[in-house]
Amino acid sequence: MITDPYKSLGVSPNASNDEVKRAYRELSRKYHPDSNVDNPLSDLAAEKFKEVQAAYDQIMKEREGGSSSSSSGYGRPEGTSGDSAELNTVYNYLNGRRYREALNTLSNIYPRTARWYYYSAIANAQTGNNYVALNHAREAVNMEPNNVEYRNLLNQMDWQGRRYDNTRQQTYGGYGSGCGSGNFCCDLCIADSLCECMGGDLCGCF
Repeated sequence: MITDPYKSLGVSPNASNDEVKRAYRELSRKYHPDSNVDNPLSDLAAEKFKEVQAAYDQIMKEREGGSSSSSSGYGRPEGTSGDSAELNTVYNYLNGRRYREALNTLSNIYPRTARWYYYSAIANAQTGNNYVALNHAREAVNMEPNNVEYRNLLNQMDWQGRRYDNTRQQTYGGYGSGCGSGNFCCDLCIADSLCECMGGDLCGCF
C-alpha cells in the first residue's frame, strides 16, 4: 500500500474523481514502458508506472469503499465491488462466452487498469488473437506482479505457446528445409539416376 497515493499522482486529496483520472492517464502515458523503450532510465520509468497504477487503484477503492484482496475464481478476482459497471459487464460477457461483446466493451473503457488487461487477455485468447492476448497478460502482470490470478494466466499462455512451437517444429521440422525426401536410400537412388543422365555414375550398384 502506498503511503500517499495522492502525492504519487500529483493531485490534492480534495481532487474530484475526474481530476484523479486525468492525472492518472497523463502519468500512465508518460511512464508507460512503450513510451520509454529507448530511455536509459526505462527501469525507473517502469517503477513509476507501477506506482501510478497502484496509487490510482488505491484511491478509487478507498473512495468507493472497496478493498484490495487476493484473487480467485475464473476470470473474476475476489473483492471486485470497486469495479466499474463496464468491467462488471465485461466479466458477465466472459462468463457467458460472449468474447466479441467483451472486446467491444473493453475498447471503450478508460483508464486501462491491470484488471482491464487481464480481461482483455482472456477475451483475445478466446477469439484467436494470441499475440495480443499474451502481451496483455504480460501487461497485467507488470502492473500487478504479486497478483496470482494474473501470473497464472500468463504462465498458462506461455506454456501453451511453447507447446505449439514444439509441436510445429516436430511436425514440419524435417520438411521444406532441404531438397531431399527424408529417405536416404530413395534420395541416393534419385541422385544416381540424375548423374547417369549427365553421363556419370554416382553409385554402380543401381
